Amino acid sequence: MKGYTGDTIRNVALLGHGGCGKTTFLEAALLATGVINRLGKVEDGNTVSDYDKMEIEKGYSISLSIVPVEYNKVKINFLDTPGFFDFIGEVDSAMRAVDAAMILVDASSGIQVGTEKAWNSCKQYNMPKMFVITKTDKENVNVDQTIADLKNKFGTSVVTLDDREALNEAIAETDEELMEKYFGGEEFTDEEFSKGLLNGIAEGSIVPVLTCCSLKNEGVTEVLDAAVKYLPKASSHAPYTTVDGKEIAADPNGKPVGYVFKTIADPFLGKISLVKVISGKLTNGMELYNSRAEKSEKIASMFFMRGKSQGECPSAEAGDIVAIAKLQFAQTGDTLSDKATAAELPRVDFPSPSLYIAVEPKTKGDDEKVGTGLNKLMEEDPSFKLERNSETKQTLLGGQGEIQLGIITAKLKDKFGVEVQTVPQKIAYRETIKGSSDVQGKHKKQSGGAGQYGDVHIRFSPSQQEFEFSEELFGGSIPKNYVPAVEKGLLECMNKGPLAGCKVVNVKAVLYDGSYHDVDSNEMAFKIAASLAFKKGIVEAKPCLLEPVMHLEILIPDEYMGDVMGDMNKRRGKILGMEPQLGGGQKLIAEAPQAELFDYAIVLRSMTQARGSFTMAFERYEEVPAQLAEKIIAAHKEEEEA
Repeated sequence: MKGYTGDTIRNVALLGHGGCGKTTFLEAALLATGVINRLGKVEDGNTVSDYDKMEIEKGYSISLSIVPVEYNKVKINFLDTPGFFDFIGEVDSAMRAVDAAMILVDASSGIQVGTEKAWNSCKQYNMPKMFVITKTDKENVNVDQTIADLKNKFGTSVVTLDDREALNEAIAETDEELMEKYFGGEEFTDEEFSKGLLNGIAEGSIVPVLTCCSLKNEGVTEVLDAAVKYLPKASSHAPYTTVDGKEIAADPNGKPVGYVFKTIADPFLGKISLVKVISGKLTNGMELYNSRAEKSEKIASMFFMRGKSQGECPSAEAGDIVAIAKLQFAQTGDTLSDKATAAELPRVDFPSPSLYIAVEPKTKGDDEKVGTGLNKLMEEDPSFKLERNSETKQTLLGGQGEIQLGIITAKLKDKFGVEVQTVPQKIAYRETIKGSSDVQGKHKKQSGGAGQYGDVHIRFSPSQQEFEFSEELFGGSIPKNYVPAVEKGLLECMNKGPLAGCKVVNVKAVLYDGSYHDVDSNEMAFKIAASLAFKKGIVEAKPCLLEPVMHLEILIPDEYMGDVMGDMNKRRGKILGMEPQLGGGQKLIAEAPQAELFDYAIVLRSMTQARGSFTMAFERYEEVPAQLAEKIIAAHKEEEEA
C-alpha cells in the first residue's frame, strides 16, 4: 500500500445496526478492487475485518477494525464498527479518526434502533454522512419504501443522487446566491451543482442515499465512487482544537502530531496503537513526545493495517491512519507530537458504565492475575471500568451491558488463563442512630501481675458530622493522656456497626466521666473500654440502617414514558421532574435506592427497545424501610453464624 496525500485519502466510519451488512460490504469492496479473490462471509469466520478469535466464534464484530480500500487512485480508510450497542465505545473511538460516515441500512429490516443511534452519533460529532441500503436482493424487499422511511424519519436532507429536483432544492439551501437562482427558475451550472452538493454533504444539510447488494457485487463500485467523489478529503478537515484552546491545521508541512484513537492487544506483536496523523508527517525512527505521560516515544515499527494483515509504511502524512507497534507509554486518547511544540488533543469521550457486576476469581489466590488481566484488557477497551469497593470488599466490572461484560470475562479466560465468576452485588449500607444513650464501658482484667483497667462513661447522640468526639471530664476522673485512646477505640468501632456490620456514621460521643487505676490502666485498656461503651451505646440509641440513594437522568422517547415511570415506582423510586428534549423525547429526573437498580440497564433497554439511556450518580443516604431492614439484619446474622 503506497503512501497517499491528504487529498487522496477518505476516512470513513461504517455505522449501523448489528447485522446490517457492514463487514460484508467491505468484503465486496475488497473483491471489487482485486485485494481478495473470494468473498468472505461472517458466518464462515473468514472476513478481513472480523479477524479476532472471539469475533469469529460469536459471528459479530466486537472491536473496530481498519480496512483501507484503494479505488481510482484514492485510499478509503474504512473503519468497521460493531453494531451491538454494548460496543458504543468502539464507535466513539472511530469517530475521532474519520471525516465522514456511512450508515448502512438492511433493506429487509428498514430503520432499526442501530440506524437511529448511528444518526445520533453523526450529529454528536458533527459528521458528514450518507446512507447505504444493503441486502437489496432479499425477498419482499421494497427499497423505495425504505428510502421514503429514511426521509420521513430523518428529514428532507435525505436525498437519492438520481433525484435531480430534490438535489437542486437541497443545494439551493447551502448558499444564498444559489437559493436566488433556484427560485428565479435558473439552472445551476455543473460547477455550481457539484460545489453545492459537496458543501451540502460536508455541512450535513445533504445526506445522499445509495443502494447495493454486497453478495451479488451490485452497486458496490457506485458506493465507492460516491465516497471518493462526495465525502470530504482528509486534507479538508477543519483545524483540530487542543485542550488548551490552540488550533492545529491538517497540514502535511506542519509539525508532526499523531492521535492514538484505538489500542489493540496483538498476541504476537504486543500493543499496537492505531494513530490518525493530524499534522505533518510521521516516519519510522522518529521520536515524539507523549503529553499525558510526559515521556518520549520512539516510532520503531510503523505499518498500515488491513484487518489483521500488515503493510509496509516508511512514512505517513496528515490525514492518514497508521498502526504503530510497541509504543511504551501510549494509551487510547493520547497525543504524540514534537516536544518543542507539545500538543494535547481531547481524549476519547467514552460513555459511563450503566451496568455493574461483582466478580471474584474462581480459584482462590488468583486475585492478582485477575487484576493484571483486566488492566491489560482495559488498554484495549477503555470503555469498561474496574472498581474495588472498599466497604463491600468487592471487585466491580462496569460496562454498557451484559454482552460487553461477557466478552471481557471470556477474554480474561482466553488470553490470560484466569476465570472469574459473577457473585451477587453487595450494598454499602450504613448504620446510624436516631436517639440518645448514656452508657458505661468498663474493662477490668486481673490475671496475676499487671492487670488491665479502663472505665468510661459516654453519651451518644446523632450528629451532622460523620463522627464527632469531645470530652467533659472533671476532677481528674481519667488522666488526659488516655483520652486519645478512648477516641481511637470509638473510631475503630465505627467501621462495624452492631446491626449488620456496616460502617457507622453521624454519631456524636461525649466522654464525661470514668475511673482509672494507677498501676493497671493503660491505653489499650481504655480503647477496649471505649469499644464496650460503643457497642452498648449504639444499641440503646435507636440504631437504624441507611441505604445509598441514586440520582438518575433517563432519556427516553415519549411513547415509553408510562412504562418507565411505572417501573420506577416499583423500584421504590420517585420521579422528580421531566424535561422535553430538543430532538424529541423526554429526560426523566428520578431518585431510587441503589439496591433496586442493579438490573436497571438491562430492563430499560428491554422496555424501550434499546432507545432509552440513563446516567446515575450517588445522591445521599436514607433510612431503609423497617421490613427490609429486618431482612438485611437477619441475613447478616446468618452470614456471621455460618
